[in-house]
Amino acid sequence: MAQTTLNQILDQLEALDLEELRQLNQTIQKYLANKETTDKQAAFHQDLIDSGLVKQIKYTNYEPIAERRPIQAEGKPVSETITEERR
Repeated sequence: MAQTTLNQILDQLEALDLEELRQLNQTIQKYLANKETTDKQAAFHQDLIDSGLVKQIKYTNYEPIAERRPIQAEGKPVSETITEERR
């Protein structure tokens, strides 16, 4: 099945113009770099487990924080208020 998919992708390459091929190349290079990093990290974790240094690897669930926007506040800057309250 993977070979069939690869052949279909290779056939579709003929229809792409030069700029699209460049974009595809950049995307593939980023994917390969991420995949290589992930594979190295997985091998490192497995070596830690195999050596007995750790019993398990805990992965954190990273959820990106929504974009924050500053709000307009009236009066003195908050930093001045904090400094005054500490005195």
